[in-house]
Amino acid sequence: MADQYDLLVIGAGPGGYVAAIRAAQLGMKVGIIEREHMAGICSNWGCIPTKALLRTAEVYGHMSHAKDYGLTAGDYGFDLDAIVKRSRGIAAQMNNGVQFLMKKNKVDIIWGEAVITKPGEVKVAPTKKAIVQPQGPVPKNPRGEGTYTAKNIIIATGARPRVLPGIEPDGDKIWTYFEAMKPSTMPKSLVVMGSGAIGVEFASFYRSMGAEVTIIELLPQILPVEDAEISALARKRLEKRGIKILTDAKVAKVEKTKDGVKAFVELKSGEKQEISGDKLISAIGVMCNIEGLGLETVGVKTERGAIVIDGYGRTNVEGIWAIGDVAGPPMLAHKAEHEAVVTVETIAGLKVHGLDKSKVPGCTYCEPQIASVGLTEAKAKEAGREIKIGRFPFVGNGKAIALGEPDGLVKTIFDAKTGELLGAHMVGAEVTELIQGFVVAMNLETTEEELIHTIFPHPTLSETLKESVLDAYGRALNI
Repeated sequence: MADQYDLLVIGAGPGGYVAAIRAAQLGMKVGIIEREHMAGICSNWGCIPTKALLRTAEVYGHMSHAKDYGLTAGDYGFDLDAIVKRSRGIAAQMNNGVQFLMKKNKVDIIWGEAVITKPGEVKVAPTKKAIVQPQGPVPKNPRGEGTYTAKNIIIATGARPRVLPGIEPDGDKIWTYFEAMKPSTMPKSLVVMGSGAIGVEFASFYRSMGAEVTIIELLPQILPVEDAEISALARKRLEKRGIKILTDAKVAKVEKTKDGVKAFVELKSGEKQEISGDKLISAIGVMCNIEGLGLETVGVKTERGAIVIDGYGRTNVEGIWAIGDVAGPPMLAHKAEHEAVVTVETIAGLKVHGLDKSKVPGCTYCEPQIASVGLTEAKAKEAGREIKIGRFPFVGNGKAIALGEPDGLVKTIFDAKTGELLGAHMVGAEVTELIQGFVVAMNLETTEEELIHTIFPHPTLSETLKESVLDAYGRALNI
């Protein structure tokens, strides 16, 4: 007799475990199936441990210019093993935290690989080959191999690094973010292939720790999804830090050498370059984990390697749902978490607002930080919108100057006819903490008038948000 549940969730990453918790809150009997590690890639190998590394790099960077703050620092350096140990310890803490949440909410953990054999039925077998070894302890007394049934199944299996033929990661000289998270030695030189958030964050970390870094990007600008003006400012700051950047550049071939790697690069201009490094990080995006789930058997529709869903997590098969990275871009943990709640509440029959992807913020935690939400200037014009644009530089903000962080910009885009906030884009110190102000504003359908009449505390970096709005309407006070 199969174990019966109201809901089975396949995958215990940010989307999966949040779906399980919300379903339990709504009174459902829930089982969550995981093959590798609780908390998913985000907490084990992505969002959280990378921020631990980047925090180390930030503190180390501040130490290097202590005299700018009137401080005297003696000899200083770093212990790479301790840096990695701290990061991995934080990952394990997150792993344990999710296990605690499952226990607290009475969610059954089912350990193994899941295959959907028919709508409403999942068979679980022992994990054959995990992408990486599980981090942290395996849950105590988990369920495992067997057949489980549920009226509804949510697929939340996430994504993994994309691999190019001929440039396959080997764990030694060619890395994905898995290897880049736990180096045994600090490379003196590094080639980063791809300039999305993952590539730029690792480039920023390794440069802060002293490595010579070259970023190679196929498209015309780094951080391709960002507003072009913000991307250009970020590039200028990164280059000022000594990072070499090549755009409109294709890595045609990578050769492993005795001392490292050599990347053969072809520029759009026709020029060819050979770039050597101790290591190469392949950060060319991710691909959805849709294989081996039985999707073809039950007829779940996929497109461009992702499961096709509506704004509520529904697939084309009754009772089968999908959320997070496996359901396509934007591939962000907070999008997965929100999608999880929307989907579970839809299953429960509650009145739900579908996911609006235009209001999903994006953040990159390099130095300088980048954050954005909504339409870029180019996308707004492409959509035929008549727009007003406001800009406010950090150099006009007292708190930014006091922090020693005067290089930054907040850019806002409004509909000229209605005052609707269409997009906000930032580069500079702590902008990943500031962006939520504009996310809330957009979600509440706030206009420029309401933002202008909002009082922002002084002195704070948040004042740059209001000044950018004021600038869009010719009323900026501090520039």
